[in-house]
Amino acid sequence: MKKNISRALLALTIAGAGVLSAVQPTVALAAVPAQQKTQVPGYYRMQLGGFEVTALYDGYVNIDNKLLKGINGKDAKVLLDKMFLDSTNGVQTAVNAYLINTGTNLVLVDSGAAKCFGPTLGGIQNNIRAAGYTPEQIDTVLLTHLHADHSCGINEQGKMVFPNAVVYASKADADYWLSPEIAAKAPEEAKGLFQMAQDSVAPYQAANHFKVYSPGDTLIAGVEVVPTPGHTPGHASYLFSAKGQELLIWGDIVHSHSIQFAQPEIAMEFDTDSKRAIETRKKLFADVAKKKLWIGGAHLPFPGLGHVAIDGKGYRWVPVEYSPVMVAAGK
Repeated sequence: MKKNISRALLALTIAGAGVLSAVQPTVALAAVPAQQKTQVPGYYRMQLGGFEVTALYDGYVNIDNKLLKGINGKDAKVLLDKMFLDSTNGVQTAVNAYLINTGTNLVLVDSGAAKCFGPTLGGIQNNIRAAGYTPEQIDTVLLTHLHADHSCGINEQGKMVFPNAVVYASKADADYWLSPEIAAKAPEEAKGLFQMAQDSVAPYQAANHFKVYSPGDTLIAGVEVVPTPGHTPGHASYLFSAKGQELLIWGDIVHSHSIQFAQPEIAMEFDTDSKRAIETRKKLFADVAKKKLWIGGAHLPFPGLGHVAIDGKGYRWVPVEYSPVMVAAGK
């Protein structure tokens, strides 16, 4: 009896489904829209005490492993593989800058490469605007050094991109990169770097908006200059302090995060003084790891904000975690 009832119900269900399918109109599915193939604007915000920090993405360059000094290709590949990085065509390396609103000053640390290094760079101006600011509002530009991927962004076709800003560079870097005599004696392949540095600052020099500082000088409130030479003669980092929280924007202390944190003794071909650059990196890693400082790095994966942690005999990079609330956790 139960089997007969079950069969009857099943027959009715099947029949009903057929009737419904027969009477329901055919629904036309909408065409799948085209892929957007665009990325979100390249900025990320974090609160540092009373300061607002905005990381800005300029773009990327591919760094060849051959530019690493002190490590062979096999060992480099082992470290790159740990980070799932394919170095066949060079490792994609970010170029970042940082905009800090202190409430008194609007400060830009480094300016990106503009058009000096090809089409994959030059996004700083657009990302400043996407972040809600304009280049005209910036009153201070602090250059960690005068390499083109940090200084070219202040100049556009011979004019000041930041017309209301004073641009600061260390005396040691200015004495080196802006010297016609040193440039004339430089290897032929390096002469272009000198020319780009000189061209970048020229309109600011003409407008008396370019200032050179020495160690110990105070530039603006809430910012301390931390000399970090080696990569260039006057390479400098900037320590921002607000309500007990600190952020060190360290420029080019690291180019290859996958290799140089694990092995700080690995240098880069770009270093003016490799031995000094290694000494600076080792000392700085130990210091910032101990103090648990926030770090902003020009060539760390965007947004380049995070901490340095001790990891065995080396170190590791601990990136910031995304938060919709602009409150910096910890120090």
